[in-house]
Amino acid sequence: MGGAEMGGTGAEGAEAEKGVRIRRAGPDDRAAVVRILDEGFQYDPVSSWVFPDEARRREVHHLLMAAFFELALAEGHVDITEDGSAAALWIDVPADAGESDEEGPAQLRAFVDPDNERIEQIARFTAAIHPHGRAHAYLMMIAATPQRQGEGLGSALIAPVLQECDRVGRPAYLEASSERSPRLYERLGFAPLGEPLRLPDGPPMYPMWREPRV
Repeated sequence: MGGAEMGGTGAEGAEAEKGVRIRRAGPDDRAAVVRILDEGFQYDPVSSWVFPDEARRREVHHLLMAAFFELALAEGHVDITEDGSAAALWIDVPADAGESDEEGPAQLRAFVDPDNERIEQIARFTAAIHPHGRAHAYLMMIAATPQRQGEGLGSALIAPVLQECDRVGRPAYLEASSERSPRLYERLGFAPLGEPLRLPDGPPMYPMWREPRV
């Protein structure tokens, strides 16, 4: 469940693919973005693994999405479609990024659902496979509301950031959370990075890397 940031993408107020209008989200968009992520990932394989009880997932899943939104605002940026149907969370990872915050996963668990150890596990698992040593854009999360999925909104949201990556020579990284997602990202220039992350008794996640295009 992840992403990356790129400063100066030109996404704010821009018209992207298929006439989709995108703008940069701010703190006032918290409720709208959390709603998009909560609805979009409610039945995602990884979310279902983190919260196997569906009733409990409906209760607390939005808190995890809110935590990710705040992280993206602090360390990257959030893009949202003008009509509030899709959003993407990006984090800007510097080349000299140090080791992940050891306390972060436990704090995340305490905030979202203290009795659920899988919240802490997923944070540690994804941190362990995250590449280091090169500055890159990390697509932490991207989602569309269920009724708008399959309309190309994801590609429209991603395109301006990847264009900026190409312009400045910056790679990008993500973890795909379903078996069909890698095919979409491959069309955008991403390639598998190592072996899938296999969650204990759960679904695989697919780390993917994109070199900038000249």
